[in-house]
Amino acid sequence: MALKTFYKLVADNRQARHDFSIMETYKAGLVLTGSEVKSVRAGRVNLKDSFGRVENNEVFIYGMHITPYQKSTENPIRPRKVLLKKNELVKLIGKVSEKGLTLVLLKLYFDGNWAKVDLALAKSKKKFEKRETIRRREAQREIEKAFKGKSHDDKQSRQ
Repeated sequence: MALKTFYKLVADNRQARHDFSIMETYKAGLVLTGSEVKSVRAGRVNLKDSFGRVENNEVFIYGMHITPYQKSTENPIRPRKVLLKKNELVKLIGKVSEKGLTLVLLKLYFDGNWAKVDLALAKSKKKFEKRETIRRREAQREIEKAFKGKSHDDKQSRQ
């Protein structure tokens, strides 16, 4: 029987899904200090402007703000190393070198006792693409609303 692991979502970067077209996602570990782990467990994290960058065949996260825990003197936005499997890392390095692709953080969570991040290989959306996405979502909502109203009317007419 397999052990069940639990996920505790700490932070979610919803703006990234609006600004980027997500192509692939990767689950990766994160190197943190002890006081940073305490701050993350308390939910004192901001992923809004965070992104990944490949340097010396390693991936680092920039712009992730972890508020210092009590008397800690660490830099809250220092670069943090991402832990990936070797084959994922090689694949990722090749794809990031393509023009127009970037690494974006989608969410930060705990998998058991380990801090994990979901990294996404993404392409930036143009302004008109964002508008089109919003227009499509609103049209879908109206269709669902119309179906709900119709099914509600049908139930009333049957009675």
